[in-house]
Amino acid sequence: MKEFNFKRHRRTRMNPIIRSMVRETELSKNDFIYPLFVAPGNKYKKEVSSMPGVYQMSIDEIVKDCEEVIKLGIPAVILFGIPEHKDELGSDAYNPDGIIQRTVRTIKKEIPELYVITDVCLCEYTSHGHCGIVKEDEIVNDASIELLAKEALTHAQAGADMVAPSDMFDGRVKAIRNILDQNGFTNIPIMSYAAKYASGFYGPFREAAESTPQFGDRRSHQMDPANSDEALREVQTDIEEGADIVMVKPALPYLDIIRRVKDNFHMPTAAYNVSGEYSMIKAASKLGWIDEQRVMMEVLTSIKRAGADLILTYFAKDAAKLL
Repeated sequence: MKEFNFKRHRRTRMNPIIRSMVRETELSKNDFIYPLFVAPGNKYKKEVSSMPGVYQMSIDEIVKDCEEVIKLGIPAVILFGIPEHKDELGSDAYNPDGIIQRTVRTIKKEIPELYVITDVCLCEYTSHGHCGIVKEDEIVNDASIELLAKEALTHAQAGADMVAPSDMFDGRVKAIRNILDQNGFTNIPIMSYAAKYASGFYGPFREAAESTPQFGDRRSHQMDPANSDEALREVQTDIEEGADIVMVKPALPYLDIIRRVKDNFHMPTAAYNVSGEYSMIKAASKLGWIDEQRVMMEVLTSIKRAGADLILTYFAKDAAKLL
């Protein structure tokens, strides 16, 4: 019999039992944070045309969805608000009786065991669709972070378990940490969108959150997709200012950034599997080009493998059912 002098790596891939036993990366329901879009009204549920299976929902419908989320074993949701009224200062964002504040109070009353995270930004609330105050042609930094800090405080006062600033303005983590601490919310953690890129993958989200800029773009404050070292500087600054969890957004085009962040800082690291990534899989599946479930799980596993401890994903419920 002829002898072959090489290593047989296939021995640990020959059947599903051994493949499972030697698997290096394991997805868990505990990895997932499910995004929800809260809209005004009652008994309102409208599917987002570019995101099949994702809905704008009134508070009563959000509570029903959260009941399903907790039954599936998903531990956390993140809330995005669509206000009835928008203005240049995004005043409903930091209104103590705003749509997110009311939603948080309702969820924590009805489903106290669900961990509720709130997105802290102004883009859904401003008439111009930008993340902060606009003066002439500039989206100004310092005045904007004062409003973001007020917004985060009202979320904490409403009962949010964590706040997540997504604006990418300089100094906003420090401003939020300071105002939370000064008002007795020292135990409320901050999950910072620390390396958020000016990405083309956000299009469907802007339909869902009704936050498309009325002019210009967000490249003055969100990161250039070509930059990697800059992401590490941004993350380091947010950690120094008090971030408890750092996030990379989007996920799939920036798996290398997730890995660098995890390796360099050894901090709890989140990644946002964003709307465009979700919608592409849904569209390709609808056309019969891919196996949706298989690709979904492969994508989520790749994000976990890259170093993410937490994954914000619209696939959370579908993935939890498989897990």
